[in-house]
Amino acid sequence: MKILFLHPNFPAQFRHLAVALSQDSQNQVVFATKNQDVTLPGITKVVFAPSRDPHPQVHHYVRTLESAVLQGQAVFRVLEQLKGQGFVPDVVYGHSGWGPTLFIKDALPRTPMLCYFEWFYNARGSDADFDPSDPLSLDDYPRIRTKNAPILLDLYSCDRGLSPTLWQRSQFPPEFHNKISVLHDGVDTDYFVPKPGSRLVLPEVGLDLSDVDELVTYVARGMEPYRGFPQFIQAIAYLQQRRPNCHVVIVGSERVCYGKSLPDGRSYKAMMLEQVPLDLSRVHFVGSLPYGQYLKVLQASSVHVYLTRPFVLSWSMIEAMSAGCLVLASNTAPVTEVIQDEQNGLLVDFFAPQQIAERINEVLNHPNRMAELRANARQTAFQRYNLSQLLPLHLNLIAQVAARSPFPLELPGNGKPKSPKPKRGFG
Repeated sequence: MKILFLHPNFPAQFRHLAVALSQDSQNQVVFATKNQDVTLPGITKVVFAPSRDPHPQVHHYVRTLESAVLQGQAVFRVLEQLKGQGFVPDVVYGHSGWGPTLFIKDALPRTPMLCYFEWFYNARGSDADFDPSDPLSLDDYPRIRTKNAPILLDLYSCDRGLSPTLWQRSQFPPEFHNKISVLHDGVDTDYFVPKPGSRLVLPEVGLDLSDVDELVTYVARGMEPYRGFPQFIQAIAYLQQRRPNCHVVIVGSERVCYGKSLPDGRSYKAMMLEQVPLDLSRVHFVGSLPYGQYLKVLQASSVHVYLTRPFVLSWSMIEAMSAGCLVLASNTAPVTEVIQDEQNGLLVDFFAPQQIAERINEVLNHPNRMAELRANARQTAFQRYNLSQLLPLHLNLIAQVAARSPFPLELPGNGKPKSPKPKRGFG
């Protein structure tokens, strides 16, 4: 089988799939991307480059669409070259929204296309209007609607679609749900494993917390409101007043990946550290970490805090559960699809830093009482998000799309978890 993957940031969600397919000598795997830096053995990488940036004078409602069209145009031209070299894929699998998938049906009218649908933008009822302190302007409503234009084009032209969670699929217009199956990317539960008694030592970043008994961890790509960074910092201030020996490790970059940047150009980290008094000798910003160091952080964690607006669910939350973390997470829709309060984790109000601190304090006071929640978290990750179980389903899905075979919307392993009966007394 010949397969073409499309994603501007190779390999992204398609790493495990592309590698697995490349290990079969009967397959030819090509990946078209803007990323010039990363290569994977057995995979042919083709770099595309838009002919220009979006015009600065274009109406800001359609700036995302113009960027997508420019990327789609670049992929269209690359495909003409690939066809001239004899490569015509049996199936195309691309991430929708960026633009590379826009003109596949024009370049390859007889090739079936599978689209990864990660998010559909809604002005009401999810991330955009979630924070009352950050209200939408009248201008935001039409801008957000127009932002879906490249995604809607893909919904129209694709043969099948896929979303990683039920929550994320629910954001798409109901009339397209019959095109979109739900199947999570999967987490390597053989890699993200618990290590009881682990102490955190990261010589690569000069961090030695081997004598620390109380360790709170937080992981996000960026330090931003979408992932509750301001609320977390406020919670840490409350926590430090109660627990003089507690340390905090924050993994992530000082940038904004989702949502708005501050108008004055400051980072949210800088803003929060100016506003909230902290003992910084007990708060450790370690930046983005490679997987080996990141795993050590999770394995040493006493409490892992994950906060998110009603938005795309982070892989890191499932990875933390797989590593046996006690996950204290926001009571928001993407989280509650996975975590049930007092069964496989703890839920808190996203906007309540003091409540977050109180529940962290409770866990630190009663670590043994929380052991069952850790075990259930690991079980949830293993039963529902295990890469070794989900990868064959992905491979089968691709083969079915290539063969134009029908397949069910609800694939195995995507229902609500079968958790034990709730136990009371966790606060």
